[in-house]
Formats: sequence, structure tokens, C-alpha cells
Amino acid sequence: MEIFVLAFFAIGYLILAGADIGIGMLLPYLGRTSDQRREVIAAIAPFFLGNEVWLVATGGILAGLFPTLEGELLSGNYGVIVALLASWVLRDMGLWLRGRVLAGGWQALWDGVIVAGSWGLALSLGTLLSDILLGVSGPVGMLPALIMAVLFAAHGLAFASLRLRGELRARATVLSAQTGEGVTYALTSGVIAALAIVAGLRLPLTDSHTGVAAFLAPVVLVLIPFLVAAQAWVWWTFRHRVTGPSYL
Repeated sequence: MEIFVLAFFAIGYLILAGADIGIGMLLPYLGRTSDQRREVIAAIAPFFLGNEVWLVATGGILAGLFPTLEGELLSGNYGVIVALLASWVLRDMGLWLRGRVLAGGWQALWDGVIVAGSWGLALSLGTLLSDILLGVSGPVGMLPALIMAVLFAAHGLAFASLRLRGELRARATVLSAQTGEGVTYALTSGVIAALAIVAGLRLPLTDSHTGVAAFLAPVVLVLIPFLVAAQAWVWWTFRHRVTGPSYL
């Protein structure tokens, strides 16, 4: 049961946050002016903080139920984990400060920080998955990481095509013209989920602590319906296309 809980949160994070990571990666392409970029950011504004809850939950479950695996991932990929966390902080800093520190060309700087942080997140996650799936790391591991980053970018375009309108939507639908926006998003979500499942099957997930699991697993199972309900409420509330800038 603990394995399914870990998989639920890990896959949920990759699919949900993969969309806002992809949009951040392609921010200069989707938004050619400062106002357009702010409207593009508005497409992910209601979602990105909630999406990060799934990553925090994944880390907590990994530390609580699979400490040996956590130690192996950290010790074998210390630099990647540091890059992932740094990219996470930078991307969020750029999102929060972009609409608040504007004078003296700072807005362009924050746009660059958002793009760099998003690429850092995508490449870090891709490097982890390539190490788990293929057992490759270092410069060789960058090729699978780049493929994963391209997948995140495609996923972000699919999500942007569902959220944006007009000229911005036209740019985002470059991959969805033939299949439709919803189909493209479902396809990219399916590929991300499949890669995560294959990676999970290669991990030693049999060392969960029985005592911790007896306490933590029921708590998590009780909280999952509330988390899913909250996520569904946010998606339903903000189901309409973006019509202008948001609070970011």
C-alpha cells in the first residue's frame, strides 16, 4: 500500500507541476511582450503552489517510509538534488517578484529567472529519472534529461492551449492542431505517468518501516480524498480561459 501512495503523489506531481514547468520553460516563446508574458503566467497562477504540495508530500513519504531509498537517491545524486531545490526556489522567486519589483528593468530579470528555474527543474527531474531508468549519470545522462525536458515543454504547451486565448493560444496549439488540446494534454500526461511507473519499478521499494507505516499510511489515506477534492475544486473554479493578468 505504501508503494501505491508514493506512486500516487510522485506521478501526481510530475503531471500537475510538469505543466507549469513547461510553460515557464517556453515563456519567451509564448509571450513576446511583457504584458503577454504576464498573461501567460496567469495561466498557471492558480495552480503552481498547489502543485508543489505534491512534491512536498512525495519527499515526506519517501523519508518516512523509504529512508534507505531516500539515502541512496540523495547520496548518489547530491548535485542534482541541490540543483533541483535551487531551481525550485529561483522559479518561485521569479514568479512572486515579477509583478512586484518592476523599476529599473527588474521585470526582465525575473522573466529570465522564471525561465532558468523552470529549465533547471525539468533537467534536474530528467537527470534523476535517467539515472533511475538507465543507470547513467554525468554528461551522458544529459541526453535523456533533455528528452524529459522536451516532454515537459510539450506538456506545458498542451496546458497553455487549454488556458490561453487569442494569439497566445494560437502559439500554444502548435502541437495540438490535429489532435485537439485535450487529447494532447492527455497524451503528454500518459507518457509522463508511464515513465514514472517504469522508473518506480526499478527502485528498491521494500524497506518501508513497519512502525512508521502503521501510523503514516492511514493518515495519508485519510488526507488523499481532501487533497484530490481541493485540487478538483481549484481546477473547476479556474476552468475558464485566462482573460488577463493575475496577482503574479
